[in-house]
Amino acid sequence: MPAPVSASAPAEAAATAPAAPRATHGSRTPLLALPEARWAAAATVAFLLALPLQLLGATAWLWGPLYAVAYVAGGWEPGLEGLRALREKTLDVDLLMVVAALGAAAIGQVMDGALLVVIFATSGALEALATARTEDSVRGLLDLAPATATRLTADGAEETVPTSELAIEDVLLIRPGERVGADARVVDGASDVDQATITGEPLPVPKTVGDEVFAGTLNGTGALRVRVARDPSDTVIARIVALVEEATRTKAPTQLFIERVEQRYALGMVAATLAVFLVPLAFGDALTDALLRAMTFMIVASPCAVVLATMPPLLSAIANAGRHGVLIKSAVVMERIGRTDTVAFDKTGTLTEGVPQVTELHPEPPYTEAELLTLAASVEQHSEHPVARAIVTAARDRSLPLHPVEAFESTPGKGVSGKVFRGAGLCRSAAPPRGARNPASAAPANTPLEISAGSPQHMGLPTTTTPGTEVAVQVNETLAGRLTLTDTLRPSAPEAVRTLAARTGTAPILLTGDHAHAAAAVARQVGIAPGDVRAGLLPDDKAHAVRELADAGRTVLLVGDGVNDAPALAAAHTGVAMGRGGSDLALETADAVLVRDDLGALERTVALSRRARRLVVQNLVIAGVCIAGLVIWDLVGHLPLPLGVAGHEGSTVLVGLNGLRLLRERAWTR
Repeated sequence: MPAPVSASAPAEAAATAPAAPRATHGSRTPLLALPEARWAAAATVAFLLALPLQLLGATAWLWGPLYAVAYVAGGWEPGLEGLRALREKTLDVDLLMVVAALGAAAIGQVMDGALLVVIFATSGALEALATARTEDSVRGLLDLAPATATRLTADGAEETVPTSELAIEDVLLIRPGERVGADARVVDGASDVDQATITGEPLPVPKTVGDEVFAGTLNGTGALRVRVARDPSDTVIARIVALVEEATRTKAPTQLFIERVEQRYALGMVAATLAVFLVPLAFGDALTDALLRAMTFMIVASPCAVVLATMPPLLSAIANAGRHGVLIKSAVVMERIGRTDTVAFDKTGTLTEGVPQVTELHPEPPYTEAELLTLAASVEQHSEHPVARAIVTAARDRSLPLHPVEAFESTPGKGVSGKVFRGAGLCRSAAPPRGARNPASAAPANTPLEISAGSPQHMGLPTTTTPGTEVAVQVNETLAGRLTLTDTLRPSAPEAVRTLAARTGTAPILLTGDHAHAAAAVARQVGIAPGDVRAGLLPDDKAHAVRELADAGRTVLLVGDGVNDAPALAAAHTGVAMGRGGSDLALETADAVLVRDDLGALERTVALSRRARRLVVQNLVIAGVCIAGLVIWDLVGHLPLPLGVAGHEGSTVLVGLNGLRLLRERAWTR
C-alpha cells in the first residue's frame, strides 16, 4: 500500500512551494525564430543601407552589392519553391513575384525591384508568424504537462520518473501547486484543481475520490493520490494537438476550389501580362514604360490574398474550439459545422449521464424503504451490472448495512439471487417460482430469507409504466417491493437543446434505442417535442433515420457516444462524439469530440464555424476589391510600382490578420 499523505502535507507544501502562475495557452513564437523572418530582416537591412547611398549619389559599386544582397536574401526561397512547382507543371505566384522583381531590375528599376522583394519577403514572414501563432495556441498546451511525475511504488516509496514513461494503473502523488502529469482518477485526497487550460472553466474545480483529473491542470492546496487512466500519448492534451495538426493538413472545400481556379488564373495572368506589355509596345510606347507597366500588372494581379483567404479563419477557429474542449478533426469539418440546420441527439450517455440511479422505492407491507433497499443491495453487491452498482451505491449513500451473501447466482438478463445472512441466522434463498404471490410477512431474524432481485417480467410480475428501469425484489417467494432506476439528465442538456434550436432554426431530434416511454420522459425534460422523438431504434435504424433527414434536404449534426451510434455518426454530415464516456468506435468515427461532454459547447462551435465562414467571405471580398482596384489603376492610369507592391502585399497581410481574429477568447464567448 502507498504511504498515506500526512494531514499537514498540504499546508507544508503550500507554504514552501512557489506560487504557480495561472496557466496560459502557450508561449508565443518570436518573430526572428522563423527562417522566413530572418531572411526578410536581412533583405530589409540591405535595402535600407543601399537606398540612402543611391539617393546621395554614391557610386553604384557601393549600393549595387547591397541591392544584390536584398534580392538574394528575400527572393531565393520563393524563387526556389517556384522553380520546383514549375518542374511539376504548376505555376506558383511566388515565382511570378520574383520574375517581376528581376524584370524591374533588368530595365534599370533596381530600387523598385528590391522594394518588391523586401515587401514580398516581409509579407511572407508575417504569414509564417500568423501560422506559427495559430499552432502555438494549441501546441503550447504540451508545455503545460510536466516533464516528470512522482510515482508511488508498491511499498509506498516515491520515485521521480518522466511522464512519458508512465503506464496505466500507476499511482502518482500530486502535491499542492504541482501540475498533474497524466489523465487520471483520484484515489485518495481532496483538492481544487484549476483546469481552465482543458475545459475552459474559470474557477478551480473540487476534486475528490473517483473524480477525473487531466494532464497539465494545476493542483490547488490539497495533496492528491491519483491512478493513471490513459497512456501519456493518449491524454486530452495530446489528442488536441494531434487532431489540430491533422486539421492543418486538410483543406476545406472553399480552399480546394480556390486552388483549382488558381492555376487557370495564373496562366491567364501570364497571358494578360504579355498582352499588357506587347499591345502598348505595338502602338509605339517606350520599351521601359511598357515593361514597367507589365511588371506592375503581374504583381497587383497575383492572387496571393485570395489564396490566403480561407485557411487562417478555419484553422484559428479549430484552435479556439480545441482550447475549449471541442476537438475538430479537419478544416473540412469546421467549415461544414456552420451549415448545420438539424441536430439529432442520442439519449443514453448523451442527453443523460448514462449512469442509472435509484430514484423511487415502492416497498410492500410490512417492509420499509430502508429494509427493501438493504435486502436488494445485499444480494446485488456481488454483481458487476450497472443496475446492481446503482442499487449498492444508493444503500451506501444512506449508510445502510449490507448483509453477507453465500451461493450468489446471476442469470444474465434476468436477475440475481443468493443466500443471505440476516441477524443471527443463515438466510437461505433459492430462485423463486415464477408468478409467486404469497402474502408478505416479516420473517424472524433466524429464519432463512429467500431473496432474489431482477426485472419484473422475468419474475412473472406485471410491469408498470415507469419511464426508468424497474427491479423487483422477492423474499421467500413474496414480493417485497420494487425499485425504480432512472438515468440522470445532463445539467447542460435543456439549455443546449434550446440554444441549438435558436441557432439552427430547427428543433433538435431525439434518436434512441430505448423504449418510447423512457424516450418521451427525457424529451419532455429537455424540451424536445413528442413529434421529434424516434424510439426503439437499432443502430441501422438510427443511420437510416439520419439518411432520411439528409434526403429531405437537411444538414444533420448527430451527437452520440456508443458503439451503436457509430453507423449514424458516419451517416451524418457531421458526427460529434462524447469524449469522456464515448466508445473508441464512436470517437474514431466522429468528426468532432466534446472532450468534457459539455453539450453547451455545441452551439458555440456552430456559431464559431459560421463566424469563420463569414470571415472567409470577407477575406475574399477584400482580396477581390484590392486586386480589381489595383489592376484598373494600372491599366487606365499610371500605378507606380512601389505603390502597387504596397497595395498587393498590404491586402495579403490584412487578409491573414483578419482570419486570426478567431484566436481571441471573445470569439468563443460571443
